[in-house]
Amino acid sequence: MITTQCGRFIRRSFVGAIVLSLFLLGVCVRGPDSALTVLAQAQAQAPARVRDWEPTIRKFEESDKTNPPKRGSIVFTGSSSIVKWTTLAEDMKPLDVVNRAFGGSQYSDVDQYAKRIVNAYHPSAVVVYAGDNDLAADSPKTPEMVANDFKQFVQIVRSDLPNTWIYVMAIKPSKLRWNQWPQMKGADQMIQDFCRTRQRVQYIDVATPMFEADGSLPGDLFVADGLHPTPKLYAMWTSIIRPILLQRFGPGAKSSQQ
Repeated sequence: MITTQCGRFIRRSFVGAIVLSLFLLGVCVRGPDSALTVLAQAQAQAPARVRDWEPTIRKFEESDKTNPPKRGSIVFTGSSSIVKWTTLAEDMKPLDVVNRAFGGSQYSDVDQYAKRIVNAYHPSAVVVYAGDNDLAADSPKTPEMVANDFKQFVQIVRSDLPNTWIYVMAIKPSKLRWNQWPQMKGADQMIQDFCRTRQRVQYIDVATPMFEADGSLPGDLFVADGLHPTPKLYAMWTSIIRPILLQRFGPGAKSSQQ
């Protein structure tokens, strides 16, 4: 136990030293405004493995004791692109949704906590967004590993909830991780192929509509770090995801078991 805690402390200190060095370099070379952008990008690239998610998961569980979500709600989970979707509940109305994403997470993290942040709510559906951090620069993971982690997620949800619909959002392209886009696109394709072989598992392509006709990626879809969505991108995602969910779970919709 002590060895584990020491290891975590050393890793966190190491990452912190890197981030601080980049920040100071930005101040000296580019000025304070540019340095803030460098800091945001460094934080976005920081390996998720140094994070301990247990406190975050416990906060969800403590919140549920005083304000339990409605049984049959739709759970959104995954990484920071969902965490930062602060208008999610409003955007998905009249559907009842629960945001149980935790920033910086990878598919393997979502798998680890799926029973506590998905299955525990007995949702009518779950929407997952992950894979972005899994394939960040210097990540040892391959597209095949990411696809396999998603398959594991499906198995975990199915173990308790055989009739719950599972929707997986495509891994998005971004300015910050543009060099990793070919790997992300490869993982997306494998995940999409898998979804075609499973009932009540659906792939939602939120990536393709982000591109301009000439294949470029608009800068106004991302905040200063070049990674996380702006309100414009969230509005685009809403226009894609909400109709799909409403068709099956909205007022007067067909049975969710179909």
